[in-house]
Amino acid sequence: MKITNKSTLSEDYQLADREGYRYGGCQAVLDRIRQQIPGKKNIRVLFIPQGFEAIDEGVSEALKQVAAECIIATPDRMLETARNHRPDLVLVMNGLHVFPTDHVEHIRTIRQLGIKTAVWFVDDPYFTDDTAELSVAYDIVFTHEQDCVSFYKEVGCSQVYYLPLAVSPNTFVPVRTTPKQQFDVCFIGNAFWNRVELFDQLAPFLQDKKVIIAGGHWDRLSRHDQLSRFIRDGWVPVPETVTYYNGSRIVINLHRPTAAGSDNHNGRGLTGSSINPRTYEISACGTLQITDIRSELLRNYRPGYDIETFEGASDLRSKIDYYLHHEEERLAIAWRSLWTTRQNHTFAHRVSQLLEFVI
Repeated sequence: MKITNKSTLSEDYQLADREGYRYGGCQAVLDRIRQQIPGKKNIRVLFIPQGFEAIDEGVSEALKQVAAECIIATPDRMLETARNHRPDLVLVMNGLHVFPTDHVEHIRTIRQLGIKTAVWFVDDPYFTDDTAELSVAYDIVFTHEQDCVSFYKEVGCSQVYYLPLAVSPNTFVPVRTTPKQQFDVCFIGNAFWNRVELFDQLAPFLQDKKVIIAGGHWDRLSRHDQLSRFIRDGWVPVPETVTYYNGSRIVINLHRPTAAGSDNHNGRGLTGSSINPRTYEISACGTLQITDIRSELLRNYRPGYDIETFEGASDLRSKIDYYLHHEEERLAIAWRSLWTTRQNHTFAHRVSQLLEFVI
């Protein structure tokens, strides 16, 4: 006969009860939202994804909602598809990483066909050494980084618009998690050096907590021996990310540094004040997010109301400790964050705005 540890069983019941309460509150929030879907725009769009699922799927879903027609093609089939379908607009997502070296020439050929072209840069300012040359090939440039608008104008782009990122409400959603999927503290992302420094400082504080740190290059940690049992190494697929966010009582968000170096192609030293996509994605899962402060954050969320912020390791330790011991406050902020995000920050909102600039 199998003997079950009573204390473990009791703890699992408590975790399941707490998760049921959180998830039920998320569903109550979603039930109250009557989101208006933007009206259709009379424009046919050829969309070229960048190969990053979390953003690509959100934009393609939104285009199918908002545009009269959305055609999707891979970067290597962009020119051929544009010739065959003759869309009104070719929208390229980022134009980096997975795009062929001759894609700028393809864009110029597409423009010669009388088709309007646009690019939406979503890695600014980290790859501006590369995007400076790419940007001038397009009719219209969109950037999620408000500090880069003047930069693109200076390099010769005539139409440049600030367009923040957002979230797919079909991808990042509240889901139920099991006790094995639940954590006190979560961080997902690569180990840029500012993140390494932060977690080296947090290491002693995190020892008695259930923690997940997921991403690449965490062998950079000086206190790797103290944190190694928390680390899930490598790329985290989107469905797994959603589970981690939902199962964690607190998710930390720390933006990568903007300085040029091995991790960035930002030789001009452009600053970054816009928030990353994780800000929206974490919030859309109905969990408490504690993030570092960028000025754009204050335009979209209210610290202490629908998000929490920190300045330095000491402040973060204090706030983690506080919210782990104040469950009702933690949940109230998490639910309000879900509300704010679904009401104001979906890709349908952004794509509708994008097409208004184009038409």
